[in-house]
Amino acid sequence: MVLGLSACSGKKESKPGQALASVNGEEITILQLNDELQRANVPTAQQEAASTQILESLIDRQLVLNEAVKEKLDRDPQIVRTIERAKSMLLAQAYLQKKVGTPARPTRAEVEAYYNQHPGFFSARKVFEMRQLVMASKDISPDVKAAIDSVKTLEEAATWLDEHKVGFTRAQLVRASSDLPVPLTEKLLGLSKGQLFIINEGERSLLVTITDVKDAPATLAQAAPQIEQFLINKKGKDIADAELARLRTAAKIEYLNGRKAPAKAEAAPAAAASEPAAAKPNAEDQNARGVAGLK
Repeated sequence: MVLGLSACSGKKESKPGQALASVNGEEITILQLNDELQRANVPTAQQEAASTQILESLIDRQLVLNEAVKEKLDRDPQIVRTIERAKSMLLAQAYLQKKVGTPARPTRAEVEAYYNQHPGFFSARKVFEMRQLVMASKDISPDVKAAIDSVKTLEEAATWLDEHKVGFTRAQLVRASSDLPVPLTEKLLGLSKGQLFIINEGERSLLVTITDVKDAPATLAQAAPQIEQFLINKKGKDIADAELARLRTAAKIEYLNGRKAPAKAEAAPAAAASEPAAAKPNAEDQNARGVAGLK
């Protein structure tokens, strides 16, 4: 009788040991708990202590989720779109990750070649010590620009700006050549100490002078782990890019409602006249700097 009633009740039974708690009939399982432990990257030695706190968090989440469903928030158009977007991104990322797999580790020769090809990031790495005056770009009028061109030191520029009620703040910074685009590093190395130059950064402009340049080389042994990881990431990106290119070639893509396909090679916007040539780095610069963040 008992077995018969259980079979006919239609209620889903839990596997022994799988359910850890029930919140108004909604079960929280050990799989959910393990997923949260993994996402939180909890060390094995701390998992037993952390599991109690995480289980309570899962209970709280389920309580709030139940109330959200009661108020039909799961049917809100904005929330539905957000969920669908997250789902599509997760599936797309999972597909690409499956295609990428585990890229082969670079050989010692590949690591050494990259090291030798980027001396500014490693063997010939420099550290620039700079002082700057930060101003709103809208305040750089022709008169201000002419005054900046006429002075020889940062202090003279600061005095002029004070006298003419032009707002600015002072700042000191240190930047390594490994943090900068290669053309910008070359430009900085071509400047003499104390020479002034302006960098435009959208709504603000920087009047900068170099106070010192120091050698800060990184050996191959120091740089090898970062280079190796960078090359692994690059291989993965290359595989993903190739797969996207293949999918685009095989697909029929139509642009609608007046939309047109972008040009295959679009010219980058020209830099402002007072901006160093590579203040806005290209993708290769950004990739290379990603491996060279040695301090």
